Amino acid sequence: MKPTIILVGADKGGVGKTTISRALIDFMTRHTIPVRVFDTEVPRGSLQRFYPDISEIIDLNSVEGQISLLDNLDTADADVTVVDFKAGNLSSALAVFEKIGVLKAARDGKFNLGLVHVVGPSVSSLEEIAEIADYIEGLDYVLARNFINETNFFEWDTKTHKKYFGGMKRSSEITVPKLNEMAYEQVDLAGVTFNNFLENKTADQQPAGYSFVLRGYVNKWTSDLEKEFKRLHLIKG
Repeated sequence: MKPTIILVGADKGGVGKTTISRALIDFMTRHTIPVRVFDTEVPRGSLQRFYPDISEIIDLNSVEGQISLLDNLDTADADVTVVDFKAGNLSSALAVFEKIGVLKAARDGKFNLGLVHVVGPSVSSLEEIAEIADYIEGLDYVLARNFINETNFFEWDTKTHKKYFGGMKRSSEITVPKLNEMAYEQVDLAGVTFNNFLENKTADQQPAGYSFVLRGYVNKWTSDLEKEFKRLHLIKG
């Protein structure tokens, strides 16, 4: 199996990018797919609190960070590498990958590379697609429309859709449903993965006392996302 890199990013902040990264990592874990995680939010990193054993914080602009991420793809113990781009840093991160030959190597079939582009309920998010179009040519591109609040999502007519997606032969769209705020806050305060919360366990696998109701909300949310992720066929041979 070829190594697979899944990039998660957005140029607009506050769209729930890291939440989707967490959901994606938990999806891999549930399906026993070995995964490693790189968080480019230097120096604090949001993901390491939830995945201390499989995550590393790197500066993607440094040679050291690039080596940590890319130099051992073929020998890593994980089939999938999830890279959570720093908030508002999608375009610049893709520019770095273009500069050092990552995107070309992926187009040449050296490894699988996909981008999950997270957008919020705003028409302005469409402009992000145009800005990164040249970088993602020939790569797997997923537009994740994240319902972070009750706002209705923008819809596009055929002409608008063609303008932004016409040249993308390997593009997909997924819908990320809104997660109840109280449920999300409970998971965040507990400092556990969504999987652990559903299993009513602490980070060190001890019994917890999380709300049955809030676990129900998280279960429905993860179940809906499970269907969306399965449609993408993220893991390829």
